[in-house]
Amino acid sequence: MPREFDRAARIERQIRRDLAGLLQWESADPRFASVTVSDVEVARDLASARVHVQMSPGEDHEETLLALRRAARYLRTRLAARLRIRSVPELRFEHDRSPETAARIERLLAGPEGVDGTE
Repeated sequence: MPREFDRAARIERQIRRDLAGLLQWESADPRFASVTVSDVEVARDLASARVHVQMSPGEDHEETLLALRRAARYLRTRLAARLRIRSVPELRFEHDRSPETAARIERLLAGPEGVDGTE
């Protein structure tokens, strides 16, 4: 069993690295220039991969996610040329909200002083 975990972890790292390069350098869509691939979770059977992405604060997150979901088949095909595996997982894009959550927690932990900006 540990060997399978190692393989999945290697595939996750490879997908994250190659997909980030595809979005940053080889995509014609300008919305993808501000997208950062923060994490990839490959299913145990390697059939699907959940791709967590972060976007610039000024971006329309829903529109960018919709564009990523529409481009998923194209991106999967491009990944197939780079990855040395029999079947490339189906890509499922999700917005990574961890930076917003972390900022909110920091504000809450700061107490009442951090909420209204006065001390």
